[in-house]
Amino acid sequence: MTDTQNAQGAASDDKPLELPSDSLIIVAVRDMVLFPGIVVPLTLGRPKSIAAAQQAVKQERQIGIVLQRDPQQADPGPDDLHRTGTMANIVRYITAPDGSHHLVCQGVHRFRVLDYFPGTPFPVARVLDLPEVDTRSPEIEARFLNLQHLAVEAVQLLPQVPQELLAAIQGTTSPSQLADLAAAYMDMKPEEKQEILETLDVTARMDKVSRVLAQRVEVLRLSQEISQQTRTALNERQRETLLREQMAAIQRQLGEDEGKSQEIADLNEAIAKAGMPEEVENQCRKELRRYERMPEAAGEAGMIRTYIDWLIELPWTLPEESPIDIATARRILDEDHFGLEKVKTRIIEYLSVRKLNPDGKAPILCFVGPPGVGKTSLGQSIARAMNRPFVRVSLGGVHDEAEIRGHRRTYIGALPGNIIQGIRKAGARNCVMMLDEIDKMGRGVQGDPSAAMLEVLDPEQNRTFRDNYLAVPFDLSRVVFIATANMLDTIPGPLRDRMEIISLASYSEPEKLQIARRYLVQRQLEANGLRPDQAEIDDEALKSIIHSYTREAGVRGLEREIGRVLRGAAMRVAEGTAEKVSIKAADLEELLGPAHFENEVAMRTGVAGVATGLAWTPVGGDILFIEATRVPGKGALILTGQLGDVMRESAQAAMSLVKSRAGVLGIDPSLFEKSDIHVHVPAGATPKDGPSAGVAMTTALVSLLLDRRVRSDTAMTGEISLRGLVLPVGGIKEKVVAAAAAGIKRVLLPARNRRDYEDIPQDVRERLEFVWLENIDQAVAAALEPAESVAATAAE
Repeated sequence: MTDTQNAQGAASDDKPLELPSDSLIIVAVRDMVLFPGIVVPLTLGRPKSIAAAQQAVKQERQIGIVLQRDPQQADPGPDDLHRTGTMANIVRYITAPDGSHHLVCQGVHRFRVLDYFPGTPFPVARVLDLPEVDTRSPEIEARFLNLQHLAVEAVQLLPQVPQELLAAIQGTTSPSQLADLAAAYMDMKPEEKQEILETLDVTARMDKVSRVLAQRVEVLRLSQEISQQTRTALNERQRETLLREQMAAIQRQLGEDEGKSQEIADLNEAIAKAGMPEEVENQCRKELRRYERMPEAAGEAGMIRTYIDWLIELPWTLPEESPIDIATARRILDEDHFGLEKVKTRIIEYLSVRKLNPDGKAPILCFVGPPGVGKTSLGQSIARAMNRPFVRVSLGGVHDEAEIRGHRRTYIGALPGNIIQGIRKAGARNCVMMLDEIDKMGRGVQGDPSAAMLEVLDPEQNRTFRDNYLAVPFDLSRVVFIATANMLDTIPGPLRDRMEIISLASYSEPEKLQIARRYLVQRQLEANGLRPDQAEIDDEALKSIIHSYTREAGVRGLEREIGRVLRGAAMRVAEGTAEKVSIKAADLEELLGPAHFENEVAMRTGVAGVATGLAWTPVGGDILFIEATRVPGKGALILTGQLGDVMRESAQAAMSLVKSRAGVLGIDPSLFEKSDIHVHVPAGATPKDGPSAGVAMTTALVSLLLDRRVRSDTAMTGEISLRGLVLPVGGIKEKVVAAAAAGIKRVLLPARNRRDYEDIPQDVRERLEFVWLENIDQAVAAALEPAESVAATAAE
């Protein structure tokens, strides 16, 4: 069927529907807008649309093409259709063999729907014709020429466009027809086309079409440029490939080795797979081209090849991070470490923040404490909890900046710094990196490595960390840095400011016993090839090892002594003299020899002028004795025992304080004029410094001059002022633990150190009596034995 007459035969033979003369049959369409003068094919699928088209064919009527608002609406009603549409003539109606209905229609002019007739089998509306008014003015002519130029350029940029369309655009003389023609064939959304259809003013319509068309022309230009560049690049690559094949053929004819060609191909493939940033990949390929042109015998060839290998093997891409399980992290910390509750809580807080904000700037943790208290193993536990690789970088003794930033490639044997080497070893850009012994970095003529660490540990700067060897930026922002130190005094202030300090105190004897029972014995059994049913150490033996054979803050020495004990048991099991060895406290002297440490209480003498002080050392707390004696002289103060400047000044302050308060204390002032006072601190080979022995020195001087002994069960610490005030000091937990280990029963502490009371282990608090001091008078009253006691002892 090819004509309208044939289409009438395809229509229904039923009695035709009588429609008002001023009505228009409406056909609703999806995703398509018909403009006046445009011929388009339509496929009819809805029964209403088919009936409407057939009725129009039978009555030789025009139809109205209207866009429905929602394309998903299956049966749109009057409210679901736009009010402005295009009146069209039916050019052809076709029923295909498969039963589908097709319509070819040509737009005539715009119309606006006034209302719809009710009760019709398909939409029928009363409409208002909107004929086109062809006005001419210089402004319209200018817009017309601009739009025509844009339309022609757009058609020329499009591939495989019919020449008829270009001719139609160039032959159009009506501004309104040109705007409708350009809008009809432009790639726009139906809503945008409907907006242009509803724009009746020709000037506004051409402006809208021109804006959209100008944007499309710009996109087409860029697309054509990109396509041209791509073709050019492909042509260059094809040319390069051809030349390389010819060069390889020449080399084969000359009998030269083909190994380097395969090597270059392998390196090219490895670079492509490495996931480098664009800047790094460009640098790597530049060096590869140099290496390719360079003879293998050249000295620089090996340096370039090593450099390329480093760039390829570094983990440039960020691996997929598994979420942090806080419950698992807590279990791991409890499995690996006993005690350290405050430290564990801080680590759990740290991991919780990392879980909730993985991209945030987490603080750099720095574990500070004596050797052997578990700083490094805490870092390993954090890595296990985060399910990330762990790498340790030792900074002890590093005094060259190149150890951090790497050596420049101009030097033979140059390598990247320890940071980049550690990341390569870990194989992941988000590893946990332990910066061990950060307090022991030195400074030499090669630079200051602690200054180089400032960039490494600054989240604002380490995103573009530039190693001297690599000479390209490497992102360190996803590395979890954890530092360890024994003391803070040697860490520069700016570097310390970049870290959050977490202090790990020394272990008490009960804590050491639990650690030995839970971890150390089992570890040494495995190290010595013993099973638990072949050897055992009872608790009393462990206590004796802790008390008599070790004197440390951590547990490394304790583990060594346990290993010595179990090696003796292993020897007996290996010889066959015993199937199971049970080690008691009485067996230790045979296995370990005589006790290495005696009870410090036994070393005290019951004479006046001796006081027991408390000291802090990098390996934990300790007790020290302050001895004072009086010899005939002219009032000089003699200080011995390898005392530091601060401690010597503390002794001079103590002497001045005692002289100023001689009357209050009941001391004869003439003693100072006729005698020299000698203050000595035993263990003269060990350097000593700090202000915390002020109370003990003052007490020793008062004891000497009053001839009253200091209580043997009492130890003290605190700084003094010339006004007699007792000032706070540090290391309270370590000092008090050391006092308890030495058999002390009472400790005199500055009252302003009450804040440190909660840090002292509970079992130590229960064993000691604490006396809090505001001034030196309270210290003298609490430390000296009563005068009656001294007289009674003298009478005996």
